[in-house]
Amino acid sequence: MKKNLLQILIVVTLFTSCSSNNIINEEGLKKHFDDNRVTGCFALYNNGQGNFNIYNLARYRDSAYIPASTFKIVNSLIGLHTGKIVNTKMQIKWDGIDRGMPEWNKDLTMEEAFKVSCVPYYQEVARRIGKDTMQRWLDSLSYGTKKITSKIDTFWLDNSLKIKPDEQLGLVKKLYFEQLPFHKTAMQAVKNVMVQEQNSNYTLAYKTGWGLNEKGKSIGWVVGWIEEDKHPSFFVLNIEGEKNIDMVTIRKSILSNCLKDLGYMLGKK
Repeated sequence: MKKNLLQILIVVTLFTSCSSNNIINEEGLKKHFDDNRVTGCFALYNNGQGNFNIYNLARYRDSAYIPASTFKIVNSLIGLHTGKIVNTKMQIKWDGIDRGMPEWNKDLTMEEAFKVSCVPYYQEVARRIGKDTMQRWLDSLSYGTKKITSKIDTFWLDNSLKIKPDEQLGLVKKLYFEQLPFHKTAMQAVKNVMVQEQNSNYTLAYKTGWGLNEKGKSIGWVVGWIEEDKHPSFFVLNIEGEKNIDMVTIRKSILSNCLKDLGYMLGKK
């Protein structure tokens, strides 16, 4: 199967001259997954050094999974670029349906909805974008398996669309450097709402995701970057576990431990 130009560019950008000198097998990170009784992978690309630190290369490179709420990155970019989201302060009214998430049960701005990962807000954004426009953008970005084969407001939630961890990392890297085919203001806005922690030692920006695969297993994500001394490193964490695991806690713990094991978040970079 022929790859389109964007896929080739991503591969070249991320994997040119990959050798034993710049791919570092981080088998030691396995303990963080084992301690939480999950499987998965973690990869970090140090942009300044050109090094990849990867645990479970095969999963990172070859396996595709439900994007879940990490798709809010792309949904936001398309919404802002097309004007369906006017700006990060654009409010969408709560539809009055209690979905068991108190933080969703109110009128929210885009920035607020992104931070609390409000699914109904972004379902409405997707409906406003429309299936044809959304499909054109998925094709342009070569986003995962690309095709919308279910409803416009569920396709990133129901396993009809899937994406590989390496594709997730490539996307956030291009977003950080504003190399995606969107207005700069749209990319800057999404970069800003992705910031979760900021202090004198580092800036940590990411989007999480959590969904169920076809077998009823939980799939969790954290995709983004950590910036220290103005130098970015891009990461993707992918987790798989039982349906009822405490994904929020586990996801955060594994990310923090992996970053610290690799020397980040300690003010030493």
